[in-house]
Amino acid sequence: MLSDVMNYFGLKRTLDYVGYFETEEQTNLFKELQPQIRQGRLIALSGVVGCGKTTALQRLQSELASSKDIIISRSLAVEKDKVSLAVLMTALFYDLATEKDSKPPTQSEQRERKLLALIQKCRKSVVLFVDEAHDLHHSTLKQIKRLIELARHNGGTLSVLLAGHPKLKNDLRRPSLEEIGARASVFQLEGIRGYQQEYIKWLLSECIHDDYLPYDLITDEAIAFLAERLTTPLQIEHYLRLAFEEGYKVGTKPITTGVIEEILSLSINDLEPRLIRYGYNAKGLANLLNIKTTEVNSFLHGQLPPGRTQDLRDQMLKMGIPC
Repeated sequence: MLSDVMNYFGLKRTLDYVGYFETEEQTNLFKELQPQIRQGRLIALSGVVGCGKTTALQRLQSELASSKDIIISRSLAVEKDKVSLAVLMTALFYDLATEKDSKPPTQSEQRERKLLALIQKCRKSVVLFVDEAHDLHHSTLKQIKRLIELARHNGGTLSVLLAGHPKLKNDLRRPSLEEIGARASVFQLEGIRGYQQEYIKWLLSECIHDDYLPYDLITDEAIAFLAERLTTPLQIEHYLRLAFEEGYKVGTKPITTGVIEEILSLSINDLEPRLIRYGYNAKGLANLLNIKTTEVNSFLHGQLPPGRTQDLRDQMLKMGIPC
């Protein structure tokens, strides 16, 4: 956001990376997650794009860091579709071993034995956080489950917390992954759903100068309109920024519903963007439904015959995909 726009509206900072807005549901979620982590479990936390998963993970890690009985490890690998168990084990080695012994052995049997010994030596619960885990290969998920079991049988406690789009939750519930899904604890992060107006007011209060109020920047009606149309922190931050830039350009303050209507995308809740928020692009849907990508694109744009459209909708709903 340009400094001129910020000065015009009395903003002392930009709207992103502000802090953590915690709802009652999120507080309860953290209370449920902590005992699961101490038990040595495979845990999945799913939420739509922009709902605040990464921020929630950072908050959870901060809380766990103050516990004396838990050791935190994180996988920092970016290309999750290429992440194997070996990559995740390397992350554990880096975080559990001394600097001298942090490099894992190259031979698989020796590598597993050394890692299990490290986990046992900790005499604490170890939790590995893996963000963007919806892109992990199914074979990697199976290997993670096996590693957790090996740690338990060796007298250690290892939990792996996977965070990703709702696709991760749906994958774990598929019959073909019953071996893993039946042993996983799956949680849903709703983010700020139901608290959109409170979030907008909190966000603005955190970003404006002390001598300003949120209503100096945007009307109550405009806040209610945004809260009705948007569901995630990412959406709200994005469209608030656009609204302030538009308001500055036309010389309007506070922002009105009319300004919001001007900048709000008409296709924001169309089928394709909704599916992408759940982790499904055209190629992924084609593989899942065993059809051609061209047919998926025709489906997304309403170009299929009604009967075929309904058939694909029924298949997707059975898989837990909203359509």
